[in-house]
Amino acid sequence: MSGEEKELSIVIPVFNERESLEELFQELKGVLNALGRSYEIIFVDDGSTDGSTEMLKGLAQEDRHTRAVLLRRNFGQSAAMSAGFDLAQGRIFITLDADLQNDPGDIPKLLAKMDEGYDVASGWRKQRRDPLFTRRIPSFFANMLISKITSVHLHDYGCTLKAYRREVLKDVRLYGEMHRFLPALASWLGVKVTEVEVNHRPRRFGESKYGLGRTHRVILDLINLKFLLSYSTRPIRIFGGIGMVSLLGGIVSGASVVWMKLSGGKDMTGNPLLLLTVLFILIGIQFITMGLLGEILIRTYHESQGKPIYVVKELVEQKPPGVS
Repeated sequence: MSGEEKELSIVIPVFNERESLEELFQELKGVLNALGRSYEIIFVDDGSTDGSTEMLKGLAQEDRHTRAVLLRRNFGQSAAMSAGFDLAQGRIFITLDADLQNDPGDIPKLLAKMDEGYDVASGWRKQRRDPLFTRRIPSFFANMLISKITSVHLHDYGCTLKAYRREVLKDVRLYGEMHRFLPALASWLGVKVTEVEVNHRPRRFGESKYGLGRTHRVILDLINLKFLLSYSTRPIRIFGGIGMVSLLGGIVSGASVVWMKLSGGKDMTGNPLLLLTVLFILIGIQFITMGLLGEILIRTYHESQGKPIYVVKELVEQKPPGVS
């Protein structure tokens, strides 16, 4: 395939989905050919062991629009998506799962929203075909929590079917399992995000790789996301804030010890509040120190790598006379 820019890049992470790949490929080809836009399909094999690798090799060799990226082992969905994004040449990236639950027929809906000027179009599985108690109910509360914390209000963060403008993702790096938070990560750039109702089909092959056992990972990733969005360029605000609260607690506790000594003659050395005072003060000093060290690290990170702390959308200025 030539290295020329495409209009669309379809990025599909794959992990043990051999039974669904051929059908997914044929559906995708039908939808994309009907669109009349230049495209590429990038399958990223995330260390499959069920024969998916060989099937993807065959598809890539047969079709000039298709590439197969074979990772050496299972690195996780975020890493697989990141590998696809790094190789993608399209102006718009579209992601979807390989298990046939996402409907390729919804791609035109996402593109219609992108044509309206949105930077991210996120799928919403309004009629979700997953178990109620183990998937849908936990996801409902998770989506509410994520929307509240990130201020990017989506009904369905877990839907892989999404469309992004290339420039939105070029400076976004995915670690851990942060792929589900991509719209929120991109919000730092001031992008326009919309949501599109999409079809969600029952799983026909294999078993889901997700379940309640991943809840603690989502919570930890959400804490990480909140820090990245709100405090990544000002860590002193969070660590220093906690430190100041702890120091205030130490002052109140210490004043209580002195007051109890003066008013009631209570022995200060035998008063447990004295130990609490020392503890609060030490914790406060430690957190403030962590904040200062964080500030030094952040400045080193941005200045050594030339990382901007802002993003320019457009520059408007009056042109000099004689310049067209």
